Amino acid sequence: MPPLSLYIHFPWCLKKCPYCDFNSHAVRDGIPEDAYVDALLRDLDAAAAIAAGRTVHTIFVGGGTPSLLSAAALASLLHGVPRRLTLAADAEVTLEANPGAIEAAKFAAFRAAGVTRLSLGVQSFDDAKLAALGRIHSADEARRAAELALRHFGRVNFDLMYGLPGQTLEGARRDIETAVGFGPAHLSAYHLTIEPNTEFHHAPPQLPDDDIAADMQEMIEATLAGAAYRHYETSAFARAGEECRHNLNYWTFGDYLGIGAGAHSKITTEAGIAREARPRAPKDYLAHPESRHWQPVATRDLAGEFMMNALRLADGFAAPLFEERTGLPLAGLEDALQLAEREGLLSRDRERIAPTMLGQRFLNRLIGRFLAS
Repeated sequence: MPPLSLYIHFPWCLKKCPYCDFNSHAVRDGIPEDAYVDALLRDLDAAAAIAAGRTVHTIFVGGGTPSLLSAAALASLLHGVPRRLTLAADAEVTLEANPGAIEAAKFAAFRAAGVTRLSLGVQSFDDAKLAALGRIHSADEARRAAELALRHFGRVNFDLMYGLPGQTLEGARRDIETAVGFGPAHLSAYHLTIEPNTEFHHAPPQLPDDDIAADMQEMIEATLAGAAYRHYETSAFARAGEECRHNLNYWTFGDYLGIGAGAHSKITTEAGIAREARPRAPKDYLAHPESRHWQPVATRDLAGEFMMNALRLADGFAAPLFEERTGLPLAGLEDALQLAEREGLLSRDRERIAPTMLGQRFLNRLIGRFLAS
């Protein structure tokens, strides 16, 4: 069986950001945190049989803004997990947090509750850019939260965005250099994209053109390489040994159990690989946390799903991993592999298959070579 991770979704935010297409909902009449934690644990009770005999190596509490949870509620949740699942002694436990002062003041209590890694949604250290993104924290709050996070957690990630409304190359440089100055173990840098069903999709802001955005990407990569961060995944950079273990499990087509409103799972069973989804609306989930939709992954889709994840990694994947995780022979992809090689998008030998620098730049084209038509 592949390694197993646990994802826990918290669906509320103080405010819905105009670029966000995640399953998140603005708080209107308070957060029913006790009821939601109870629902999560009931969900886990119902799902425990799927994970029987398996060890959970990582936990990721994402959202939404899960740092809106009280420390007591988070502790109740995290203490309830090992009563239902076998948890590795060195399990990585990540919590997403926003830099607002309310959340930042709770960092010490989150660490005491069992969180080992904090992912801080900084996005920018520029007040004007934060306002353009609809963020509710200020640049000063971001800096203060960064200092507190690094004080209380051994492993910290900063989430940054570039290609923002009105952003210049020098503005993007200031953001990344400010982040590097704090010295986090891990940085994520995402290009702002306009997603369907978002406020930005209905009223698009003026973004930097493609050439400037490409210059920003190259500048970020060069700046972080010079500061000893390795660009190990499409949008992720880490110091040696500080890669996000939870996300690495996704990218190597590991299994994950997802609980919470709208959460998804990918589980390998003796019958094959299947996905399941929970009710998306918080009120529906609270009413029926044991409800889920189960769907086997068709054999014809497995190669594309594997490649969509594994080719995000700069180092690619060990050749035997494809058959180990999909149950399919790698030889079945020979035509697509040869085409991607001829196009300069892929390199391979008997041991490893990886995207070239060109393949990393044109990742969608590379992945498209392996998607079922």
